Amino acid sequence: MKYYLIAGEASGDLHGANLMKGLLKSDPQAEFRFWGGYRMAAVGGRQGLAKHYRDASFFGIGEIVRNLRTVLSQIEECKRDVAAYAPDVLILIDYPGFNFRMARFAHEQQLCKVFYYISPKVWAWKERRVKRIRQWVDQLFIIFPFEIDYFARRGIRAIYEGNPLMDAIAERCAAMPARGDFLRENGLEDRPTIALLAGSRRSEVRNNLPFMVELAGRMPDFQFVLAAVSWLDRSLYDQLLAGSSIRVVCDKTYETLRYADAAVVTSGTATLETALIGIPEVVCYKTDALTVAAGRMLLKIPYISLVNLVMDKEVVRELIQNDMTVENAESELRAILPGGAKHDRMEADYARLREVIGGAGASDRFAARMVAILRGEETPAAR
Repeated sequence: MKYYLIAGEASGDLHGANLMKGLLKSDPQAEFRFWGGYRMAAVGGRQGLAKHYRDASFFGIGEIVRNLRTVLSQIEECKRDVAAYAPDVLILIDYPGFNFRMARFAHEQQLCKVFYYISPKVWAWKERRVKRIRQWVDQLFIIFPFEIDYFARRGIRAIYEGNPLMDAIAERCAAMPARGDFLRENGLEDRPTIALLAGSRRSEVRNNLPFMVELAGRMPDFQFVLAAVSWLDRSLYDQLLAGSSIRVVCDKTYETLRYADAAVVTSGTATLETALIGIPEVVCYKTDALTVAAGRMLLKIPYISLVNLVMDKEVVRELIQNDMTVENAESELRAILPGGAKHDRMEADYARLREVIGGAGASDRFAARMVAILRGEETPAAR
């Protein structure tokens, strides 16, 4: 069968790649075309990569408005490409602003089945999107256990098979070099280290990395290491890091985390990845004023980090906007580091988090369910 997948950011590329591996196990003749990244291309072939997400990644209302013409043009480009490819299924991976438009297009044009893999966080904001899922999506696949009841109460029977993050973490950790080798290969010192995850989008890095630089200057007893990404220009990092002692490691986020003593992480999937790897963290996040104003009006959740949302309590401290001061961040970091007052409690909460999320193998299980539905062996459960 022919599969068209759309992922708009690094985490989507990662989960898309693992899902594609699972699809090949259940459907060895699978053919792929996709908007995604190099991880998906490594599975489906570079010839299948219609557009890299780095060329279509806009975050926050302000950035989207400034690039609206480009965004709309890319949506039309994607529509033409999907129609030309004529897949058996369109698999949408999170990225709701873009993907809902593609869901509507495929549904109304009766091009193929529409699967939504990794649901948009409608439980956080824009709950009106639930109606769009009912209208345009043939089957919804979810990755958080609390979403089962949420969607059931709204008339959608979603499929839950665990969280694919566990697959990504298990695979990467198994292939990691020893700590000493990692330090030598990346020019790092063998001393207490704090990992910095400033985001995977230009706007996130601009808004959050300067704060991290200031924080590193306050804690010279630690080595600060930025987990950078290759799809952002190195000049962006160089400009923001000028004059600091922060080391940079590119495209090795999991390795950087695993060998750190603690981490400072922007909101998003990275907060959950950090916790599942077992690294104490503090969440620090700042964005543009327009996005903040909209968020205050629309957000319906008590936390912004996935760790706290899954556990339904504050496991990791969230320093957002005005609370994001170097004094607060330093105090929290020292408390969660080994020997700190909050360290043991955070470790215990992380252990419980892993129990709630479940083990590895979710990508293969999701893929098997998708193939079964497409072959008519299983009835879609979305409605």
